[in-house]
Amino acid sequence: MNKFVIIISSILLFSFSVARSQDYSNETFRYVENEAFGFGEKLDYKVGYKFITAGTGSFYIKKEPLMINGRKTYDVNFYVKSLASLAWIYEVKDWYKTALDVGGIFPWRFEQHIREGKYKRDFSADFDQKKNIAKTTEGEYKIPEYVNDIVSALYFVRTWDLKNMKKDSIAYLNNFYKDSTFTLGIKMLGTQTIEVEAGKFKCHVVEPLVQEGGLFKSEGNIVVWMTADDRKIPVKVATKILIGYVGAELTKYSGVRGKIDAKIE
Repeated sequence: MNKFVIIISSILLFSFSVARSQDYSNETFRYVENEAFGFGEKLDYKVGYKFITAGTGSFYIKKEPLMINGRKTYDVNFYVKSLASLAWIYEVKDWYKTALDVGGIFPWRFEQHIREGKYKRDFSADFDQKKNIAKTTEGEYKIPEYVNDIVSALYFVRTWDLKNMKKDSIAYLNNFYKDSTFTLGIKMLGTQTIEVEAGKFKCHVVEPLVQEGGLFKSEGNIVVWMTADDRKIPVKVATKILIGYVGAELTKYSGVRGKIDAKIE
């Protein structure tokens, strides 16, 4: 699919979403206290294997809110792409997007655009969090209250009180992907100080117990290091593959909500 067709498809998807939007501005939804992130936050990563950098990625919350169904949302985008020098081997250009309710930290809309080698996938889902229905490009499905997509789940976990989670304890959330809702467990492994390009940080170490629909495909466990403070910024992600571990490490950040107390100067 060429760039022109992709652009036209995106416009049609957006128009379709707007045409069927609801006005929930006067409805009551849950409220989640959030000191972790805000508008304009940008987190940049390098992705690679051992000492080899294979690509880059970034999480970016746009500076202006996006209004959906009469509700103010964070316009959250996740990009990952392979280095240009490696594109001839296996080119990756993936883009994920979620509209995250500012007050309730739950998604109203999710998009996934995958370009990996010859594989392509375009998927979108509109979550009616009042009627508990997900309307996707592949069908309509019942969903539980305040279901997450694979991007919003990360931001929701960032609002959790991780410092009071006991070692080996597991907390759960609901995660919708493709046509089903899965239970996603978050296991607390403990705390650890690690150093990456962006600095040295004291981190909570958690393990997502992924069943389906994760951002990484792996043969084993996934481990995430998040700053042990109110921001809970993902500093590092490592996942086991057949030949070892591949991971993403934070290289720089901007627009964070406040001071990163977990950073060790």
